[in-house]
Amino acid sequence: IPQAWLRSHDLERDAFAERVELRLLVPVAEGEPLARIDVTLVPRARVRPSASLLDRVYLLQFDTRQLSGPVGLIGKPLKPDSGYQSESVWYDPLHPSPFVAKCQQPVAEDAQSTCLRTVVLGTHIAAIYAFDQALLAHWAQFDALLKPYLERIGAL
Repeated sequence: IPQAWLRSHDLERDAFAERVELRLLVPVAEGEPLARIDVTLVPRARVRPSASLLDRVYLLQFDTRQLSGPVGLIGKPLKPDSGYQSESVWYDPLHPSPFVAKCQQPVAEDAQSTCLRTVVLGTHIAAIYAFDQALLAHWAQFDALLKPYLERIGAL
């Protein structure tokens, strides 16, 4: 893993790591600035993919309203009475293994909305992506944008 990608440089090189935290600067579209995507690699057994949470968890917490947003995604706010008043879930309703991201509005006025998405990369590894909600506009290319970085470090 290139040192410049690591969010923390205090990892012991020869020690076992429970997680690896990366910060990637990814070109999302020509003419746009590089997008920062934080990637945390963890053992697959420690997380549930966002797509599996859609039907098992999020669906039960959806408010009746629907949000407007990127073409191809449905945005649903989570019920405010369940403690999720500033959170929403965005998902692709047409794919059997859909793009799903849970987003939270910022606490500070000048901060960005942050989204989380968890995917399984292989038999033993998963990735948790943290990114600015504005990147949802590129949701259809999201996995393809990250693929070269993950292949380079052997995560795919």
